[in-house]
Amino acid sequence: MQPDDVALALDAIGEPVWIAGGWGVDALVGRQTREHRDLDVLVPAARLEAALAALAELGCEVETDWLPVRVEVAGARLRVDLHPVIERSDALVQRVLDGELCYPIERLTTGLIGDRPVRCIDVELQRELHSGYEPRAADVHDLARLDEIGSRS
Repeated sequence: MQPDDVALALDAIGEPVWIAGGWGVDALVGRQTREHRDLDVLVPAARLEAALAALAELGCEVETDWLPVRVEVAGARLRVDLHPVIERSDALVQRVLDGELCYPIERLTTGLIGDRPVRCIDVELQRELHSGYEPRAADVHDLARLDEIGSRS
């Protein structure tokens, strides 16, 4: 199972979803640049059950339930970390452990996973989300990819 399989399965829920995290960076780059532990997906909170059902059909089961913040499902070859969001007119709003995280609508864009266009968050918001903590090796890698994209713009 590949991330584009997951994106295709989640299309069936009838609402847009957005790819974030490391795969979101790779979607902006247009190719996979590193191995990933999981696929982070922003999913409308009202369609979370439908998303879980679609992933169950792919063999995924709930492994970590921190709702309403996140729920992680795992299958034979992929982990998906679902982050429920409420869609407002100006932003997607995700509950986090210490409040809320806003994804402004104008910061949502598209990228590619394989040959498949996917919705994701833009370079600057990705960069912001990679700040405020000690970066891991994967974060350093992702930030370097974001810098490359920024230098091409």
